[in-house]
Amino acid sequence: MAKKVVATLKTGNTKKYTKCIKMVKSEKTGAYIFKTQNILDDAEIKAYFAEK
Repeated sequence: MAKKVVATLKTGNTKKYTKCIKMVKSEKTGAYIFKTQNILDDAEIKAYFAEK
């Protein structure tokens, strides 16, 4: 029988990052561009998408 391997690499102080991708229309050309940013907190995510 095979043994089950359990990875214990995580510790209690890890932080969760979220990669946010926002589509923004360029004022110069009128084309759409994508802005990406790694954000730490849920409140910051809402603020990131609220800004123009």
